[in-house]
Amino acid sequence: MTESHVEQQVQARIAAARRRTEDMRRQRAELAAARKRGLAQRHAQKLRNLRGADSNAGVTETDTTDLSRGDMTTTATVHTTDATSEQQ
Repeated sequence: MTESHVEQQVQARIAAARRRTEDMRRQRAELAAARKRGLAQRHAQKLRNLRGADSNAGVTETDTTDLSRGDMTTTATVHTTDATSEQQ
């Protein structure tokens, strides 16, 4: 006995739904794998950053009041004039 046209359409819809379900399952698995790789890479970068911060812990900062700093004005290089002494 042959299947009717309606039954063929139903079977085609069921097959299409199975394909879509399998495609979505495969896509979710690919995205999960990519997410896992990304998290591992970010974690590794964070550890490298922390390791770099530890190695810089002994570095001292330069004193900003030092007169050799040519890029900024310090209180030692500012010259003030006394208006009262000029008037006398």
